[in-house]
Amino acid sequence: MSVLEKPEAVRGRGLCGGPRAVRGRGLSGGPVAVRGRGLSLRVRPRPLAVALLLTLLAAGTGALALTRDGLVPPAEVLGALFGAGSEQAAFVVLELRLPRVALGLTVGAALGAAGALFQQLSRNPLGSPDIVGFNSGAATGALLVLLHGDPAYVAAGAAGGGLATAVIVHLLARRGSFRGNRLILAGIAVGSLLASVNAYLLTRAALDHAQSAQLWLIGSLGSAERHQVMPAVLGLGALLLAALPAVRRLDLLEMGDEAAGGLGVDAARTRVFVLLIAVGLSAVAVSAAGPIVFVALCAPQLARRIGRGTGTGLLPAAAMGALLLAASDLVAITLPTAGPLPVGVVTGALGGVYLAWLLGRGRRR
Repeated sequence: MSVLEKPEAVRGRGLCGGPRAVRGRGLSGGPVAVRGRGLSLRVRPRPLAVALLLTLLAAGTGALALTRDGLVPPAEVLGALFGAGSEQAAFVVLELRLPRVALGLTVGAALGAAGALFQQLSRNPLGSPDIVGFNSGAATGALLVLLHGDPAYVAAGAAGGGLATAVIVHLLARRGSFRGNRLILAGIAVGSLLASVNAYLLTRAALDHAQSAQLWLIGSLGSAERHQVMPAVLGLGALLLAALPAVRRLDLLEMGDEAAGGLGVDAARTRVFVLLIAVGLSAVAVSAAGPIVFVALCAPQLARRIGRGTGTGLLPAAAMGALLLAASDLVAITLPTAGPLPVGVVTGALGGVYLAWLLGRGRRR
């Protein structure tokens, strides 16, 4: 919630505990109160509509990727999805293309949601997991498993590396009082150190392992398989459900810790909880496709520009992340390059163009 919005009436035992009554500003653009048994949420119509629109666009982009080269006609794609197509069409669609599309949408949504939480937590538009080092930490944990352990535990390694990085960065950032800029600087410093660790691990690995790990570090969906999709979807769904109640408390921290504390918000506990969720979302993305850059940075800002909303904007950012990564992967597989192009190359190029546009726009202003 922005400090420029009209204050709401909050009654009951506070935002962290029991039931309360919330009054919004009706359907004319303001939040709408949705009450349940012991639960009260605010729903803003415009951001919700933006999230639904972006979700439809992301799904359409994924559907376009299933029929990208005309090898399987759209009618046969639909038949394969509903179990009525030929065996050849079913193999191409269900085994080769659908896992990549589904994993791309899931990873993009996880990156967009993680970027929204990090940016709101740090109150800085540069607060994304790839900028502040959390992706590097998750990549370190995953690389240790890839190069020296069982590849089946890559997700656990990514989660462990990201969590360890989060603890270190949070301890460095909270000296004295919490400051968002301190979180950014601490994350950049730790991320640079971990990038060196990752490079060292690659130099000590066997040549074939180093080549596959290097491709993974760029960020790629080329090796997506069916068994990877469901764990990623379940992890994303669980973390988003856990984040939704915490987003309201996180938005109230914009008023300051003392003002938010007067409304029943424990600032320190909220920050730690949100940080853990954001790290979990980053680990889901990194373990599935590697540390893909710039999606987490750009998606929340683009979604906020379209929705013209305030606060975290978790669902629009997740939908925008899914759209960006699906579109980037469609570009990666259709460009006439000598070999398969990792999606991380495309997102890096698009991110550079986006940052250049921001700099040019700021200069004109």
